[in-house]
Amino acid sequence: MPEMQPSIDFETFTRMDLRVATITKAEHHPDADRLLKLQLDDGTETGRQVCAGIRKWYDDPSSLEGSQVVIVANLEPRVIRGERSEGMVLAGTAADAEGNVEDLSVLRIDHPLPPGSRVS
Repeated sequence: MPEMQPSIDFETFTRMDLRVATITKAEHHPDADRLLKLQLDDGTETGRQVCAGIRKWYDDPSSLEGSQVVIVANLEPRVIRGERSEGMVLAGTAADAEGNVEDLSVLRIDHPLPPGSRVS
């Protein structure tokens, strides 16, 4: 079993803004072999873009389109290889003995919710 992270207090946890988002478009990042570029409907007027290091596990990025996922909505935006990333899509991972990720699965919602719904 992977080593657990140190405990955080409840107040720290509540500062994370976890939301439901629908992947409206998924494609290979033009300048990165490990990244997918995801367009998300997060319930806002403009939506958002997230770059995710999940390309190895999703050969056909379009297979993610229409999926509802959980995102960290209040993660500070940053530019990754020339593309703006405005959050993080949550995924489960399985690692080998050295800690290298062997398998990955994006966390998906099991029945439709309105984009932007809070996760708690």
